[in-house]
Amino acid sequence: MLKLSDSINNLKGIGPKREKLFHKLGIYSVKDLLLYYPRRYEDSSKIVKISQAKIGEKNAFKVRILSKLQNRRIRKGLTLTSFLAEDESGEVELSFFNAFYLNSLIKIGGEYLVYGKADFFRGRVSLSSPEIEDIHKLKKLGKISPIYNLTEGLNNFVFENLINQVIDLNLFEENLPEEILEKYSFIGKNDAIRAIHYPKSRKNYIMARQRLIYEELFLFELSILKNKFQNQRRDAIKFEIKDEIYDFINKLPFKLTEGQEKVTDEIFDDMKKGKAINRLIQGDVGSGKTIIAIIIMYLAYLNGYQSSIMAPTEILAKQHFESFVDLLEPLGVKVALLIGSTIKSAKRDILDNLEMGSIDILIGTHALIEENVVFRRLGVNVIDEQHRFGVVQRNMLQNKNVDAATLVMSATPIPRSLSLVLYADLDISVIKTMPKGRKPIKTIAINENMLEKSLAFIKSELEKERQAYVICSLIEENEDYENLQAVEKVYEDLSKFFIDYKVGLLHGKMKAEEKNKIMNDFAANKINLLVSTTVVEVGVNVPNASVIMIYNAERFGLSTLHQLRGRVGRGTHQSYCILYNLSKSEISWERMKIMTDSNDGFYIANKDLELRGFGDILGTRQSGMPNLRLADSFRDETILKYAADDVKKILEVDPNLESKKYFYLNREISDFYSDLN
Repeated sequence: MLKLSDSINNLKGIGPKREKLFHKLGIYSVKDLLLYYPRRYEDSSKIVKISQAKIGEKNAFKVRILSKLQNRRIRKGLTLTSFLAEDESGEVELSFFNAFYLNSLIKIGGEYLVYGKADFFRGRVSLSSPEIEDIHKLKKLGKISPIYNLTEGLNNFVFENLINQVIDLNLFEENLPEEILEKYSFIGKNDAIRAIHYPKSRKNYIMARQRLIYEELFLFELSILKNKFQNQRRDAIKFEIKDEIYDFINKLPFKLTEGQEKVTDEIFDDMKKGKAINRLIQGDVGSGKTIIAIIIMYLAYLNGYQSSIMAPTEILAKQHFESFVDLLEPLGVKVALLIGSTIKSAKRDILDNLEMGSIDILIGTHALIEENVVFRRLGVNVIDEQHRFGVVQRNMLQNKNVDAATLVMSATPIPRSLSLVLYADLDISVIKTMPKGRKPIKTIAINENMLEKSLAFIKSELEKERQAYVICSLIEENEDYENLQAVEKVYEDLSKFFIDYKVGLLHGKMKAEEKNKIMNDFAANKINLLVSTTVVEVGVNVPNASVIMIYNAERFGLSTLHQLRGRVGRGTHQSYCILYNLSKSEISWERMKIMTDSNDGFYIANKDLELRGFGDILGTRQSGMPNLRLADSFRDETILKYAADDVKKILEVDPNLESKKYFYLNREISDFYSDLN
């Protein structure tokens, strides 16, 4: 008996060569095959009269062949065969190229179903190279047929052949609870899978699609909310909010903003309750999230606990280390830095001191989640730039002490509908105010005619001993993208234009040591102008940088543009962002206007979601993002809310899904997102 987990090489028509082609599509098992949904459909089931043909669109006609019109060679390698056909409403000409074999297959007076794009030529409707089948022996036509995304070497016929071998075996167990199926009148899982591949009608397709969209969103919400509900029911560290923490806050060299104070109070409320803490601190670029982390980790120190903060890159980790040392070491707090480049002897000392408890705060990169990193009394974990880490990595750090409070920070503003999917397991705090004195970044959009003037403006900023970024979208020139500015070519051109200044080059193909050196030199003002790809990290702090120019700005999502813009505006100088748009389309200039009109990352993120949909709002695919095949968070926000409410009701009654009716549901969510990394 075939199982969902069986390899596709168990199916007829799959040899080693063809199996590799399916692997390219991410299809390894029978389950992968059935969950590889069609990208569109061809509907030849709706038969229309010839007189009602929609010109320029595909139509299906039931016709009788009247005569053969042409059967001739037009030129070498090209022959034309055509027939005149009719129904009770009119005539249609059917033309076929290089299809002499049809002379023996198509019978004068025979009845056929034809399907193809209709044109109007010489006073009658015509179809060029239509599909045609005997009306009494239909195989492909007369129904809604799936069309799949394929790779070279595979065709739709091969794909359908495999689907047909398994589609009626009813291999899926029903995973949605009976009460959910009844509440929404959903069709069963196997019926939905059948209908998404071979819908019998438009209504049948809609029913399948709605059920599968709901299921995707329901399973994702359940997979993470289950942990949240379980955590809420267990005791964790209970922190005392000591007077010394307020003394520390009052003696800071700046006053916290209203937003920072609000978020700090929310976290304090969590900490004194003695319940598990999983909270997202979300704030726009430059809103001041790091100081909140310092305050919370100092409070942990005052309570006798250690803390850790994990950053996605060595540059950011070092930046945090310097900030923490400046503010906390004078108070007796021992801070250490653990990164990939830490030498073995120093690393050994750090690990020994950490386990003995003589290191209070450990700052690092992915190195923190290694097994040999052992804390004596871990109380707080902070994860910086949450979207750069997967759920599994976050959990690995959390497992150092499951009772420790976990705070994750993100400078990527995310619309509420999307955050409901990405961070359903977290309580969310949002910093809505910016530090006083932070000047809005002046943003303009330019075309090719304004390039020279803009470069001259950048030169004037360099003359004031400021620094600048130029960001490009590609590393090497690519003839497939006519106008795209390659970073190496731009670097070469700008090195000549800014001949009196030190120009640096940074891109992702460089080795880590080389990238670190370039960024450190730029931070130290040894490089005046940095030409780079988007490898320039979120959160990198170079207060002296006052201008950023983004080449081919039309190629970036709005959220990515906003993140890049945040590389400047970190000092006291007025800063500028120049969006170099080489597109002439109205839509691209509308997008530029959104950027020039607003510095509000949340407004921009919402606009980005409206324009681009769910798929890639963050600029790169989100680590730990649900693999939604049909659902779209923005389009299906209403279904998402229903699914989230349904999940909460189930977990309030049965947080561990121990009831027999949830057996298949519980089994499925354990591997629903097993590919998170």
